[in-house]
Amino acid sequence: MSNTAIIFGGAGYIGTRLAVHLRERGWEHVLLADIKPSVGVFPPGIDSVHCDVRKPIEDQIGARQSDWIFNFAAIHREPGHRYREYFDTNLPGARNVCAYAERVGCENIFFTSSIAVYGEISRPTDECTATYPDTAYGISKLCAELTHERWQAAARGRRLVVVRPGVVYGPGEPGNMLRMIQAMQKGRFVFPGDGSVRKSYAYIFGLLESMEFMLARTEPCLRYNYVERETEPLRALVEHVAALLSLTPPRLRAPIALLMTAARIAQLATNGSSPLHPLRVRKAAQSTHIVPAELIRLGFDFRYDFPTSLRHWITVAPGDFGPSSGRRARAAAAACGPSGLDG
Repeated sequence: MSNTAIIFGGAGYIGTRLAVHLRERGWEHVLLADIKPSVGVFPPGIDSVHCDVRKPIEDQIGARQSDWIFNFAAIHREPGHRYREYFDTNLPGARNVCAYAERVGCENIFFTSSIAVYGEISRPTDECTATYPDTAYGISKLCAELTHERWQAAARGRRLVVVRPGVVYGPGEPGNMLRMIQAMQKGRFVFPGDGSVRKSYAYIFGLLESMEFMLARTEPCLRYNYVERETEPLRALVEHVAALLSLTPPRLRAPIALLMTAARIAQLATNGSSPLHPLRVRKAAQSTHIVPAELIRLGFDFRYDFPTSLRHWITVAPGDFGPSSGRRARAAAAACGPSGLDG
């Protein structure tokens, strides 16, 4: 295999792990292009370059040939940015990446969108569900999807793959899932409501395998959701974590209105620096029941349900769970027998 790739937004969590994954699968060279420096030690064949996708790209990195362009560059954290910032980055970024692909003659783009394009998710939601984004991030991502689709439709032979992942978790990702686990370890986890909301999450290794699966297909345009099967209620996810880490399952519950009030007070008391934020509380209480119908239709092998992903995570990054918890969890994972997963 002699494939080469440029990953815009490559210094981020998904980009760096995709780069290593591609090299392990035999890709010849991967270039990480990002406004932020790439952190970590990478194997030979992975290089990095400074690039701000809000500006013309060729002026910054030159006309580099590649078989695939991956566009992960985006402002995405909510809360954390002003409303207009999502549009000031995500839309020009999409236009500039597509213009660069056209300029250098790259006919293949892989774009990472988000389940935020669906808006509020109150029922099982697959790729055929209408999109009603209700945040600046979701609206800007849907507009960016359309920009990439226009690029694909403008010339024969172009391929576009768009993935809409759920909340990504896994080794080294200090996001929602790890915060929940750490809160449980400290005895501070409180269910928002009764814990019955369904939550869809995307394990990083499963997401990377889905990307590889879609890259191997030949359809000119593919759009798909990525989450692990099966989507479970929040209380079931919490019970899985408690069982693996030998924790007492939390039972405390609080009404959403009370948590929202506490979050507003925390923001006022800390001048906006508290991690307890009304938007995070509202999102925690909302269902995200995503269905990866396109992958199911195409026969993708989902190797990670939630308990399996936790055992795999502990195997490859026990330090994420703390020394004592890591030892207990590895012992519990071993007691469950081999997972059959090689990561």
